[in-house]
Amino acid sequence: MSVRACMNSQGSVVAIPTPDDLRQADQALRGRVIDTPLVDTPQLAERVGARSVRIKIEAFQRTGSFKFRGALWRCMALSDAERRRGVVAYSSGNFAQGLAAACQLLDVPSTIVMPIDAPAIKQQRTEGLGARVVLTDHGAEPREAVAGKRAVQEQASVLLHPFDDPAIVTGHASAAYEVGRACQASGAPLPDDVLCCVGGGGLIAGLALGFADLSGGAENVAGIRVVPVEPAGFDAVGQSLRLGERTTVTGGIPTICDALQAPAPGVVPFAVLRSVGTREPIAVTDDAVRDAMRDAVELLGLALEPSGAVPLAGLLSEPDRWTNRDVLIIASGRNTTAEAFTKHLQHH
Repeated sequence: MSVRACMNSQGSVVAIPTPDDLRQADQALRGRVIDTPLVDTPQLAERVGARSVRIKIEAFQRTGSFKFRGALWRCMALSDAERRRGVVAYSSGNFAQGLAAACQLLDVPSTIVMPIDAPAIKQQRTEGLGARVVLTDHGAEPREAVAGKRAVQEQASVLLHPFDDPAIVTGHASAAYEVGRACQASGAPLPDDVLCCVGGGGLIAGLALGFADLSGGAENVAGIRVVPVEPAGFDAVGQSLRLGERTTVTGGIPTICDALQAPAPGVVPFAVLRSVGTREPIAVTDDAVRDAMRDAVELLGLALEPSGAVPLAGLLSEPDRWTNRDVLIIASGRNTTAEAFTKHLQHH
């Protein structure tokens, strides 16, 4: 994989994917990942005064979230020796399932380190995809440190990061190219704004690179720009972009968006976002997310997990921003139970 160098705010060089990397991954992943639906929603466009609002339903991706894209491309990049050794990663949910499915497809042994309080359904689904799950009560020790120790114990298995990896970012960019092909086939315009949820930043970084390529390169300031949407109190990417350097948030208030609680953006994703550019970030409350979950059901018949509904909440929270614009929403995941989903909708 070729990468280009980018200087971060501390003066260190960070390697980020090139357009050639993105196109190579997109081509390789076609037919391996699901080309998820792109759905026009005129009801939402009317509500916010947009020219159009379309939703890319990554909730229909394999394992129920976008995570399979980056995980599969990262595993495809393993050498033969690395594939035999297997991989180790840490995750409490969506990356665990996406990586387990990728490893099952490529016949790569996988071990997933999960917190002991991870939902039982996510543990079961990960194991059902062939991964070995190791539950840890890591306490104050970072999860990645625990996973690193496990990697050593597993005969030097390859330690994979869920979002801070150029190959993971590159794999996620395939969703942008799918949107581009769908727009070309239908004669629809490319989006002006792409609303995407953010945890550590792997997905939004991939989309930012892909859409920059589709719109003529990062230097095109009038081109397609991504809009980071995060839970209030966990807006590490938004705060970091405003400050111009990576910063850590403490969380403060709890959130129902369990997949979006990274305390800081990844080094690679943040370097990508600074190099390509974004629109003004948005932070949304849990009540706004619940409203968005309800709207997704009533307008689309689509049951999203809270984290997957965050971009829709961002659209509806700041309706004046989208007047006469073509907007794309990434509905990133659906991994929740019927009981939990119903509880969220009954909350208020």
